[in-house]
Amino acid sequence: MTLFSRITGTGSFLPPRRLTNADLVAELAAQGVESSDEWIVERTGIRARHFAAPEMNSSDLAFEACKQALDAAGRRPQDIDLIIVATSSPDMVFPSTACILQHKLAQLDEEAVGIAGAPAFDVQAVCSGFIYALTVADAMIRAGSAKRALVVGSEIFSRLLDFQDRTTCVLFGDGAGAVVLEASETPGILATDIHADGKHVGILCVPGHVRNGNILGDPVLKMDGQAVFKLAVGLLEGAARTVLDKAGLTDSDIDWLIPHQANIRIIQSTAKKLKLPMEKVVLTVHDHGNTSAASIPLALDKAVRSGQVKKGETLMLEGVGGGFTWGAVLVKL
Repeated sequence: MTLFSRITGTGSFLPPRRLTNADLVAELAAQGVESSDEWIVERTGIRARHFAAPEMNSSDLAFEACKQALDAAGRRPQDIDLIIVATSSPDMVFPSTACILQHKLAQLDEEAVGIAGAPAFDVQAVCSGFIYALTVADAMIRAGSAKRALVVGSEIFSRLLDFQDRTTCVLFGDGAGAVVLEASETPGILATDIHADGKHVGILCVPGHVRNGNILGDPVLKMDGQAVFKLAVGLLEGAARTVLDKAGLTDSDIDWLIPHQANIRIIQSTAKKLKLPMEKVVLTVHDHGNTSAASIPLALDKAVRSGQVKKGETLMLEGVGGGFTWGAVLVKL
């Protein structure tokens, strides 16, 4: 029997603290940094974002998103035999955020024998992280190495920002999204395509690192926005067309585009290249900002729970991120 994988449940979590552009502009002004709601909206489409409280970690956000996803799938922690967390803002240098999340989930269920021994690991591909993680989980399920996986994107990017740099600090927010991916006799994940090109490391990075207990280099996010934009649109179109070709489908077969929520201009340009009206694009960038690896599963969960996206529809998920990484996943929900 040929095995496939299907998404059977989605979940998400946003930290309670919500900052509108006006809120953030006021905080920046107190530090001598000028910005405005108009400037932010015109360039990015972002109107608000959520920031995690100091005591919260990425595993905490992931935990809440996973509880929702498990409930939606009708599953318990003991049913899960694989956990993959996409994050660039882990709880610790090591162990993985996935292992920390695993322990928290195991405490929900006294019979969580399966999840307590399941493989759990992180994937670090920045804003493409969820696409990478979903691709890996799909491959493991198809190979028979797992039956039910939790695939998570969880980020606290607010801790990586330079609040003296108005070109980057207004872009990002915190959050988590998760899906339950299960083995199936019918295709759910129709095709995947992931790539990286390390020659573009410098255009989007956090160049600091830890050595002998000290942080060396610069531990805040650096981005060449124009370079990222120029790369992103072409790469996203290429990945999208590759997964369509693999699945034997065309642009017209896409019911919904659910892209990485980085910038409204990138999203609009990508939709145009795929001949999709914006009415077929799931948008959360205005209310969430760029939540890196969490943005696609957050948008997916919001669309599913609102009824915007329905069972049986074909979804194009795609993202680009630092590395430079990019990829797409074509899904029959």
